[in-house]
Amino acid sequence: MKKAPKFIFVVGGVISGVGKGTIASSLGYLLKLNGFSVAICKIDPYISMDAGNMRPTAHGEVFVSKDGGEMDMDLGNYERMLDFEITKNHNITTGKVYQNVINKERRMEYNGNHAEVIPDIPNEVERMIFEVVKENNNPDFLIVELGGTVGDLQNAIFEYALANMSKKYLAITILVTYIFYLSSVGEFKSKPTQHAILALRHAGLNPDFLIARGEKDIPDEFLQKISERDFVEKDHIVSLPDLRSSYDVPIKLFESKILKKILDNFSEVSKKDPKDKIFEYQKFLQSTFESKEIVRIGLVEKYGKMDSTQHKDVFVSVYHSLIFAGSKLGVKVIVEQVPAIDLTDENLNEKLGHLDGILVPGGFGASGVEGKILAIKYARERSIPFFGICYGMQMATIEFARNVCGMNGANTTEVNQNTKFPVVDILPEQIAKLREKNFGGTMRLGNYEAILSKGSLAEKLYGSEKIIERHRHRYELNPNFIEKLESKGLKVSGRSPDGILPEIIELPNHPFFIGVQFHPEFKSRPLIPHPIFLGFIEASRKKGKNF
Repeated sequence: MKKAPKFIFVVGGVISGVGKGTIASSLGYLLKLNGFSVAICKIDPYISMDAGNMRPTAHGEVFVSKDGGEMDMDLGNYERMLDFEITKNHNITTGKVYQNVINKERRMEYNGNHAEVIPDIPNEVERMIFEVVKENNNPDFLIVELGGTVGDLQNAIFEYALANMSKKYLAITILVTYIFYLSSVGEFKSKPTQHAILALRHAGLNPDFLIARGEKDIPDEFLQKISERDFVEKDHIVSLPDLRSSYDVPIKLFESKILKKILDNFSEVSKKDPKDKIFEYQKFLQSTFESKEIVRIGLVEKYGKMDSTQHKDVFVSVYHSLIFAGSKLGVKVIVEQVPAIDLTDENLNEKLGHLDGILVPGGFGASGVEGKILAIKYARERSIPFFGICYGMQMATIEFARNVCGMNGANTTEVNQNTKFPVVDILPEQIAKLREKNFGGTMRLGNYEAILSKGSLAEKLYGSEKIIERHRHRYELNPNFIEKLESKGLKVSGRSPDGILPEIIELPNHPFFIGVQFHPEFKSRPLIPHPIFLGFIEASRKKGKNF
């Protein structure tokens, strides 16, 4: 038997989006507070190799790992809650599994035998899971979240793999299910959950623990009914109703004492008392949601509005980073989505005038570009704190080039290849990739160093002259225009170590105006907010007080 951690498999029942990722990362957080080493990974059953080519409005934010992996936003939640850096290996997809098996067959690694779905695919799933184990130095626990719901056709091979692993290693399965409440008859309904449990058992997995999700708290007598009908121990069932935020889940699970029951199941005891850390976390929640002082941030973006629905998942790491910074400063941050496509010269005061700060996040394509530029001009001219991320930095550069430097029609070649002033242009190494339609995993991705100018706002915020941040882009501020931009007051305060690529811009005579080519939101943590977000909220707070 391989040297193995104790495995916790987290699977979903009844509906997708039931909160498996939040629950998995919350359990990992609680295990860490109890002194255990923990790692976590996610299985996504889609054939796509990764999330990089998926529409954010359909799939949510694409999270980027330090080694350039493009993955499901749940992996970002893992990083934030467990405060560790994942890699590409922590996200297993059907596409990766099958490609690995096919590549092995092409290399004759099956010794002349033909590769088969059984046993080669589940064996590869297990091998990839143990890559995560190895990478994390054989932790005490490895949490494996299986995306989708039990019984999904595309999940069958992964359920088979996990069932096989549960027979060889110490493992438990937690089913996160949804309990419907029919208001017309005033009853909770258990049948969908019963079918989910049946499907799980058909797959060879037993629900050792059951977390019952729902719009409201589920009565104890109803949980007793599920226990009796589905042969799950009553004290292994936890009611988890909708809460005000995902960050309340660790406290709810802590109060349920589910962790002690999980440890008992493995014949383990806590290595240290988590109470002090729980108290610190509770203070974070209190500051986040109960502060009387409010800072309003406008998120000027292109993806959040679809029909009448507001999609917060598209910029989930940005939302969290703003909230973390506010909590650290003792203020409640309210983020207002401002669709860039709706902005005009005539309505800027109505849409933006009440805001304490304006943030333009990342994105791609031409939609909403002119609205973003209008919002940036508004922030620059009215001394409103501004923060531009990736595309937001590029739009800030274009705005300055047009309206301060007199470069009429300045643009990015992503939007207008024939612009007279290509202030933002494609990275040279990306040209052939786009021509060959080599899109997947080929951007400038993952960790890169930058050197900050002494005395700049960026250096003051970081407290260091050298930083490492994560990137995801094909276009950059064109170095040929830097001298002209700087002659009019825009400062390039961060560059790649070779001095070629501009990474940070700022306006020294503005209360707070900064743009970054990277994505700092991926490195912010609940109790350790990113320094640029912290500076942005502090400046927005001052602006609000003087409003």
